[in-house]
Formats: sequence, C-alpha cells, structure tokens
Amino acid sequence: MRIISSKNKRALRSILSRNQSTDNTRVRNVQRIVDDVRQHGDSAVRKYARRFDKLRGPIELSFDEIRDGAKATPPAVRKAIREAARHIRRVSVKQIPQSWRTTVVPGVTIEQRVTPLDRVGCYVPGGRYPLPSSLLMTTIPAKVAGVSEILVACPNPAPAVLAAAMEAKVTRLFKMGGAHAIGAFAYGTKTVPAVDKIVGPGSAYVSAAKAYVAADCPIDFYAGPTEIVIVSRNGNPDWIASDLIAQAEHDPEARAILVTPNRPLATAVRTALTKQLKEHPAAIPSIDTHGVAIVTETVNEAIDLGNAISPEHAVTDTRAMANRLVKAGTVFVGPYAAQAAGDYATGSNHVLPTAG
Repeated sequence: MRIISSKNKRALRSILSRNQSTDNTRVRNVQRIVDDVRQHGDSAVRKYARRFDKLRGPIELSFDEIRDGAKATPPAVRKAIREAARHIRRVSVKQIPQSWRTTVVPGVTIEQRVTPLDRVGCYVPGGRYPLPSSLLMTTIPAKVAGVSEILVACPNPAPAVLAAAMEAKVTRLFKMGGAHAIGAFAYGTKTVPAVDKIVGPGSAYVSAAKAYVAADCPIDFYAGPTEIVIVSRNGNPDWIASDLIAQAEHDPEARAILVTPNRPLATAVRTALTKQLKEHPAAIPSIDTHGVAIVTETVNEAIDLGNAISPEHAVTDTRAMANRLVKAGTVFVGPYAAQAAGDYATGSNHVLPTAG
C-alpha cells in the first residue's frame, strides 16, 4: 500500500478522478448480447448462459431444486442467513416511503400514494465467492415493500445462495448472469418475464448492461467497483488493515483507502497489511493497485477529503466525525463497527452507489 501526503496534489487528483474511462469494446459486446436477447429470447439466453455460465439443463430452477440445493448449506451458515434476514427485514420496514395527504387551502387536497411495483428482477453475482447476502439485501426490501413477484438471476447459484432464496421466499430463480440476464429481465423472454425494475450489484458487464437498458427498464443505479475509505486519527492498525482487506478481496479493481492525520498510524497499517495479506492473497491485486494511505495535516482535512472521495463505504472513529462525513453510501462508526458486519449481518444494505 502506498503512503502519500495530501500535499501531493497530482496523486490526489488521480484518486479523486477515479478511472471513469469507458471500455468501448466492452460496451459494444454488452449491447450486442442484450440486443440478441431482446430479439431471440430464450435461445439467446441459453446460448450465452452455456458459454459464460456453463449452464446445464433448464434456465430456471424449480422450487424442489432450490429447496434440495439449500439443504447442502451447513447448519451454521443457514443460521447466519436467518439472522441476517431478520435484521434486514427490521431495517427495511423503516425505509419504506410513506404515503401522505395535505390540504393546502380549503377544497384543495394534495396526496402522494406510495405503491409497490408488481415485479422486480434481483441480480446476484456468481463470481469469486457465493453472495447469499446480496440475494437477501435485494429481495427482502422488495418483499417488505409488498412487491408481488421477486425474480432472481444468479449464475451457478451455490447452496448458500439457494438457502437465502428459501429464506427470502423468492418467486422464481434463474441460472443466468451477465449482460444476458439483464437483457432477459429488461425485455422478457418466453421463460423469463420482463420486470418493472432491475436491482443488484454485478460485474462491469452487468453495470454496462444496466446502463444500456435503463431507458426501457428502470434500474437502481450504475455501480462500479466497490470501495472503502477509512478516516481515522488513532484507530487500531490491525483492525483497520482487516477492514481494508475485507473490501479489497471483493474485486481486483476495489479501492481501499485510509485517510489519517497520523503518519505513524499509516505506517503501522501498512505493516499490518503486509502481515495479513499472507493469509488473504485474494486482496493483494486490489491493495497493490488501488490501496493507498493519505496523510493529511489535520483531522478536519481528513474528513473533508473523505467527503471529496464520496465512497460507497466509510469508516471513522467517532460519531462526531461521522456526523461530518455526509457524502458516503454508508458510514460505520467506532472501532467495533466492522465494515464486513454491514456487508453481511447488521441489517444495513450493501447494495450502494459507488464512484461518488
């Protein structure tokens, strides 16, 4: 992990600008796949699912297949899924927008009605690791909101994902991923109904596909690689390193950043990272490429820089600091508020905007 000074304006500009360049080849490939699915339906979905997802058998899993597959999940994991689901439901209830009515003058009443969508498509990545948490965090809010049909797309769903699907009581689950899954949700096929909205995280291809179909089918937002910014004055170096690794291991393009006015802390975190990465090699590409500690002159400058980066996840020492970190998808406060806990079990949602 690099350590730089906040006085290094050139390096800061690079961090703040991010690499937002468009991969034109990727965009063209995504558009070709989505257009093929839109025109040829199931046959195109099967073609790409066989090519990219190694699909065998039908696209859709039956209820019995989901139930039987879920049984392979270890009991401890099933218990953790139930616990996480309970927390997510509790938080989701608080997040439902409320209908209201007001009389502005006698005889003139204005009303806002909040009604659920009929059908949503939830995308669950199937890449490096099974992500039952992503299934829970996309489907449970929809269920709590009263959405009638909740469809899930996940290439090669692992038993834990199937256990999460059972817990969330999803309507249907399809073994498909990538741009072809997004195209199927957006435009529908004989097997896959078109949905009213597409939600969920995914690869660069999934994000490009969501952007491409957004004019025809609403999406949650465009998401880039995951990111964490830790703003700390005197945190525990080992714990900070663990939080950085927990995010970095998601994706080689993930961004893991420490902002601190304490140079000895930055040095100690780098030492802790070197030690911990021996046991977490999956995080090395991200830390080597995008990991950085920025040393500021003051705490105030560190907080301002955290806001300027506007990360998906922010972690900081105290509530007073958190109250000033107002430009982040989610903020974790205090030494025991591990970012990984929010990713999995606290009930807060990890499906968040990225890249500012």
